[in-house]
Amino acid sequence: MRHGNKNNALGRKKAHRGALLSNLAVALIEHKRIETTLAKARALRIYVEPLLTKSKADSTHSRRVVFSHLQDKEATASLFRDVAPKIAERAGGYTRIIKLGNRLGDAAEMAMIELVDFNTIYVKEKAGAEAKKTRRSRRSTGGAKAKAADTTEEAKPEAPAEGGEEEAKSE
Repeated sequence: MRHGNKNNALGRKKAHRGALLSNLAVALIEHKRIETTLAKARALRIYVEPLLTKSKADSTHSRRVVFSHLQDKEATASLFRDVAPKIAERAGGYTRIIKLGNRLGDAAEMAMIELVDFNTIYVKEKAGAEAKKTRRSRRSTGGAKAKAADTTEEAKPEAPAEGGEEEAKSE
């Protein structure tokens, strides 16, 4: 039973797991999106989100704490320089995990983990004047049916006179 066992050991000892998560976190910060197994992605989310929260406060102490976890100067600088300003107003949930299916070799569940604010696919373009959105009910109150009946009556052409139809064909 797993009573009180909150971390996923990932089949590794503590030092190996720490190094693995540190390297995955560095890759995620540098590339903004990585593909890995689902178990590693879930473990990485738990590891990296507190670091992203720490990066919001740009102080010497928070930089040292983040560096102690990442052990990479460039990744730490990139985190505080590029990532932190984009996630400044977000209250959490900095990463997104998308399942990709099973790997061919060993059928391991694969997933893509990405930083939410760096994905351009899901971000809506901000327009200068947003259109007013109206909520409409799907129920019909009879008004739509009555309007539809009026338009079909107007669209029906009247039968032309007998001579008018033949004249149109000859011309």
